[in-house]
Amino acid sequence: MELKVVCFKCRHEMKVSGPPGRRDECEKCRADVHVCCNCKHHDPKVYNECREPQADRVQDKERSNFCDFFEVGSGVAAISDRERQRAAAEALFKKK
Repeated sequence: MELKVVCFKCRHEMKVSGPPGRRDECEKCRADVHVCCNCKHHDPKVYNECREPQADRVQDKERSNFCDFFEVGSGVAAISDRERQRAAAEALFKKK
C-alpha cells in the first residue's frame, strides 16, 4: 500500500510504502516524518493538540515520536496555522 505524505516543514510530497517509521525523514529537507504535525489527529485548537483522546502527550510536535495512534495526514494544517500566527505577531509588532 503506497501512501502520500506531505512534509509539514517544506510541503514536499513523498510516496511511502506503508506507514512511516520513526526514523524516516523527508527526502528534501530531512525533517522527521513520524511527527504530530504530519498526523491526521493533530489539531492545534484542541487539548494537547491531538484529537485522539487516548494518545500520550508529546512535547515537541515536530520531532519523531513513538505514538501508536499516528496516521498520515496532510501536514498542511500545521503550516497554515503557524503562518497565520506569525503574520498576526508581525502585524502586532509592526512599526508604523
